[in-house]
Amino acid sequence: MRIACPHCGPRGLEEFLYHGDATVRRPRDGGAAVSQAWVDYVYLRDNANGRHEELWYHAAGCRAWLVVARDLATHEILKVNTVRDVE
Repeated sequence: MRIACPHCGPRGLEEFLYHGDATVRRPRDGGAAVSQAWVDYVYLRDNANGRHEELWYHAAGCRAWLVVARDLATHEILKVNTVRDVE
């Protein structure tokens, strides 16, 4: 798999580190007390199929954080953006 880094161009997968689901959002209550929102955030994940957004870090390149949209069934990369451009 090759990821088209917006700064460096297409690079091999070995240059990147996968950091998980880019759609999961941390609860805003600070976590001082156990809440259902924190239990869901820590333990519950959907087993997605089809288009999915993931966080990747370009460790052996420009060190940018990227949001990679790809099809989990075919591994086709649909879009790559820097985190700054997404949030």
